[in-house]
Amino acid sequence: MNTVEEDHPVLDKNAKAAGMWSSGGRAYDEISRGVAEGIRHAVWRLAPKEGERILDIATGTGWTARHISRSGAKVTGVDIANGLLDAAKQISAEEGLLIDYQLGDAEQLPFPDDSFDAAASTFGIMFATNQEAAISELSRVIRPGGRFTIAAWLPDSTAVELRKVIAPFAPPPPSPPPPSPFNWGDPNWLKSALGDQFELRHEVGELSHRLDSAIEMWNVYESGFGPIRATSHALNEEDRLRLKSAYINWLDSFRTDLGIALTYEYLVTIGIRK
Repeated sequence: MNTVEEDHPVLDKNAKAAGMWSSGGRAYDEISRGVAEGIRHAVWRLAPKEGERILDIATGTGWTARHISRSGAKVTGVDIANGLLDAAKQISAEEGLLIDYQLGDAEQLPFPDDSFDAAASTFGIMFATNQEAAISELSRVIRPGGRFTIAAWLPDSTAVELRKVIAPFAPPPPSPPPPSPFNWGDPNWLKSALGDQFELRHEVGELSHRLDSAIEMWNVYESGFGPIRATSHALNEEDRLRLKSAYINWLDSFRTDLGIALTYEYLVTIGIRK
């Protein structure tokens, strides 16, 4: 039976990423609020039931875990980022929800085999750099006949364009670069990667993060979204202003008479373990 030693819940190679995501703290919950349409979509298709044991992988500040918990399911949320987990615990306590939050890595989950009736990951597991390990762990912890729901950005989505805006200001990627997280939004890749273990079905969706202005959107992402926060804070003042300007200019195409509606396209996948 596979388990992870308690004193090594996060793989060393993912420690830097853990620090990046963790830095957003409770401010990350506003990012989750902005993509809540996609989270609700994924949880709706999962159809959690009272009493089921459900794992939320890369739970962040726990938005998905909280949504599932309201169904009466017994929810465990796992993430590599302590700062996000601290916020998740606070928010869940404020809302009177009993959720078990644990530090852990999607590539080496700290749970025995067949521990859960179902699992969810909304825009989370897709960022695991060892995709084979994440898939193996997903299959391992879900019981036979159990299921998962995953929401992931499409390979040609707005999320890809956002990465291109940030890239000129960020450190160069490692060589060789890790596999694309946007594979998880490609049904053909999902079939080749998970089709042996799961029966898969898919549904495309679209969501909009709506705020009053581009400046407000920048402030939300710069304070709470790990990749932008880390990139911005590593720059000198002149380059930080250049990044801010590039981001705000990019948002022009999402401007409406009422403010900003930052629209993302995503794929919801449901898998039943064979």
